[in-house]
Amino acid sequence: MTDLKRRKFIRNSALAGIGMGVMSGLRPLYAAEKRVSDMVIKIGIIGLDTTHAIAFTKAFNSATPVAGLEGMKVVAAFPQASPDIALNQQRLPGFTEQVRNMGVEIVDSIDALLAKVDVVLLESNDGRPHLAQTLPVLKAGKKIFIDKPLAASLADGMRIFEAAKKYNTPVFSASSLRFMESAQKVAKEQVIGAVLGADTFSPAALEKTHPDLFWYGIHGVETLFTVMGVGCQSVTRFFSPDADVVVGRWAGERIGTFRGTRKGPDDFGGRVFGEKGNMVLGPFKGYEPLLQQIAAFFRTGESPVRPEETLEILAFMEAAEESKRRNGATVKLSEIYKRAHKQLK
Repeated sequence: MTDLKRRKFIRNSALAGIGMGVMSGLRPLYAAEKRVSDMVIKIGIIGLDTTHAIAFTKAFNSATPVAGLEGMKVVAAFPQASPDIALNQQRLPGFTEQVRNMGVEIVDSIDALLAKVDVVLLESNDGRPHLAQTLPVLKAGKKIFIDKPLAASLADGMRIFEAAKKYNTPVFSASSLRFMESAQKVAKEQVIGAVLGADTFSPAALEKTHPDLFWYGIHGVETLFTVMGVGCQSVTRFFSPDADVVVGRWAGERIGTFRGTRKGPDDFGGRVFGEKGNMVLGPFKGYEPLLQQIAAFFRTGESPVRPEETLEILAFMEAAEESKRRNGATVKLSEIYKRAHKQLK
């Protein structure tokens, strides 16, 4: 075979190989390989004053992550904490060091964080700065999960969702209690048919900087809304130093109650009453179901919780605060929404 024929044979064989590779679904010859690092969704964290920041980083950065968390990694964090909440200030240095030791870069501003990440976990456990912390993320077009509470007021919660719509950037917020297996069986699988009512409970520690239930009682309130859905019309709260009982009246004359505990063992759960039977809620088994929902949200931009429901949870808790101020009087949620709309003007 002459040199000219040999060169033609090699060229034609290579071209045939390329064609066969494309036809068979293989990568074309000479195609640029995409590096694994380019495929990772880079997560940034705002706020390191909560144990969630530690637990979530461990889960996403694990060498063997649970199903659904693959291809994601926390790469940067901005360690902000509230100056007027002593617990947060005490936690911040130690939590920051723990996150740093997991290979996360610590940055000094939200802007610096946004330059390094694709999506954001807002983990400040103080709801008051959430609006200010969220706005630059939304403006940058980066999907954001906002840990409970969405905000420390209904008006700020509304502002967050209005900004999300303005900047066309998805927002997701929820308590991990929403995704307990039993609660999801009731809400999604309707294992007991239509829900007629429910009683839920969780710890409800108080923090002077927040309306009472916004600080920790939100866990049990969100469990209540997970099984009852939207449509609460009024709230009546019974308060004592050791406990709260908040009674909500839903459309269709359904009754849902939340008990917040401040004495005795910390526990989460409840009972749901349905057309086909009753069901116990719980136990709470950990953060994995929530993290799987967050990961799916980061991939698709689709929140598993509608904004209307998240806002109604805030309205319920704000109505409970108003009922306490009025010595246990019944407060309509329509009144709370009306007041929040005035605050937006």
